[in-house]
Amino acid sequence: MEASPDSSPADQRWPWWPLLPLYPYGRKRTLVRELIPDQLWSFEQLQGVFYVAVPIRMTVVRVRGGLMLYASAAPTGEVRRALRDLEARFGPVQSIVLPTASGLEHKLPVPPLARAFPQAQVWVTPGQWSFPLSLPLPWLGFPAKRTRVLGEDGFPHGDELQWSSLGPLDLGLGRFQEFACLHKASGALLMTDALVAINQEPPELFNLDPTPLLFHARDRGDQPLIDTPEQRQKGWERLALFASFLRPEALEVPPLSALLARAWHPGCRDPRSYFGIYPFQWASSSTAAFAALQAQAVDRLLVAPVLERLVFPRARPVVVRWLRELSQWEGVRWIVPAHYDAPIPCSPELLGRLAHAFEQRPWAPEDGNWEYLANLDQLLVRTGVVPSEPLE
Repeated sequence: MEASPDSSPADQRWPWWPLLPLYPYGRKRTLVRELIPDQLWSFEQLQGVFYVAVPIRMTVVRVRGGLMLYASAAPTGEVRRALRDLEARFGPVQSIVLPTASGLEHKLPVPPLARAFPQAQVWVTPGQWSFPLSLPLPWLGFPAKRTRVLGEDGFPHGDELQWSSLGPLDLGLGRFQEFACLHKASGALLMTDALVAINQEPPELFNLDPTPLLFHARDRGDQPLIDTPEQRQKGWERLALFASFLRPEALEVPPLSALLARAWHPGCRDPRSYFGIYPFQWASSSTAAFAALQAQAVDRLLVAPVLERLVFPRARPVVVRWLRELSQWEGVRWIVPAHYDAPIPCSPELLGRLAHAFEQRPWAPEDGNWEYLANLDQLLVRTGVVPSEPLE
């Protein structure tokens, strides 16, 4: 990609914008949706920095005599009240499941959620790790007497749920592993990060506060935040590209001098617009790049590019084998990932088609929108942070 006229090669190689001081993005709001009547509920929040906000989901599952929480959300007062309402109808929270070994956004809410529901058993994926120091789970806030390890100590609600592990994969610093489970009563296959369905239009969650969409819909920092359906759509497309590729091909970083010259203009002098600091500019259509991202999906499902290129670049056989295992399960009707849209219609046949498509198409590309991720992966390999051998 060619540098823009007002950016230097150093700006292109080492974007400085993540180092900017970040202002708090208000209080965390939660959208509660019933996905399958009287069976599954979605508790959705936003996660991210500098308004690069991605929906994250805790799935609440009705089990015999109560509830299971899969992939925790931050236990705000709003979340606790909604869970108490469900407990009044269906019974207490019986189990809290951390279905990933590496997903920090799913790991951090578990200890406070466990404290909010002191009778619930906590189930974690084996191989939990922390950085820079590897600490035991009790030191990270997990209740020692109530914490169980998936697989090693069995599985929660084993007669109602069917469990399968993707991995473990050696990431150098730690492991990647996640557990999917099929809720037999509803036919919902719960996943964490492995597969996603990126919404075509802004998720309903942004109706609580569209600021992230409006912030990224602009082309310059001196433009005010204007709320229109067109701006929301444009902002969503850019957010999805940020979250998928970290630095899409069409994105350029203006030099610090240009950024400061556009700051503090009328209509942008408040924390909501970061005082006009907007360290991005788009060299070409983000809509075209978003359409290309959507085209990668098979019946709306895909591996998130950031995961494919940084976690799975040498592990395609592992992913394909796991999908083929899931395709043998009877009764799959939906997929409910922990990010983006849900529920997504699914079937064993679709899981088989996904496995075949992933096996046949180019895997973990290195050019276009994938270039920045590829450079990161190659840097990690060169420095010995991650292993370079293919994972079978």
